[in-house]
Amino acid sequence: MPEVVIVASAFGADAIRRDGHHAWLNSAAQAGAAGFEVRRELFALDAQASPEALRALGADIAARGMWSVYSTPAELYAADGALDEPALREALIEATALGARFVKLQLGGFAGRTERHALAACMKGVAARLVVENGQMARGGSLEQFDGLFSALAKENRNRLLGMTFDIGNWQWPGVDPVEAAHRLAPHVEYVHCKAVTGEGARRFAAAPAADDPLFAAVLSLLPRDVPRGIEFPFDAARVAADAPHYVAWLASI
Repeated sequence: MPEVVIVASAFGADAIRRDGHHAWLNSAAQAGAAGFEVRRELFALDAQASPEALRALGADIAARGMWSVYSTPAELYAADGALDEPALREALIEATALGARFVKLQLGGFAGRTERHALAACMKGVAARLVVENGQMARGGSLEQFDGLFSALAKENRNRLLGMTFDIGNWQWPGVDPVEAAHRLAPHVEYVHCKAVTGEGARRFAAAPAADDPLFAAVLSLLPRDVPRGIEFPFDAARVAADAPHYVAWLASI
């Protein structure tokens, strides 16, 4: 069965900022999660991103039998299309301190230049696997950008430098068909963010997929089954203790 990760924001962004990631680790472990995704943007204080704080958080995650993902809103490629080396190096330093299995960035402004030599130099000796996620904006949420990135890396024989976090719900913000995206990008997917979407236009919100949601089922069936699946939709705050194990078991079984 696929390993299931609970993304910290599933417990509520405000709750994580108020209580810290540590406060929710027991809930994630008791729910049966294999992994826990730490969100850089949910740190209330810069000190929480210090090497010492991240090492302590990573140790607490591991002590509960889980592995970690380190997620940052930083973009791999800047708005001008250039590799953002400082942002990547900072993310890698923080992910290494945490002891993360994956370090996840947004793709950003990729415009055809992979800068593979600089990318490879940044990744040298790093244990965490670099994955880029499709975002909710046109920049970094374009199917053509991801196609272009992985095609270019394959031509350069460097397609193993990084993989993809495929966020099922995020495609809907820029108007991309998630089914088409899954058909084209499945070979590069190493981690899946699972959520449905409610609302329209800019007023869209992450939601738990219904058991009979045909779009969610169609997309998931096209993606690799042996990669981790992350719960990135909010649990019901009134019934977290029931929601969390229910959705962990459900995502592992479908």
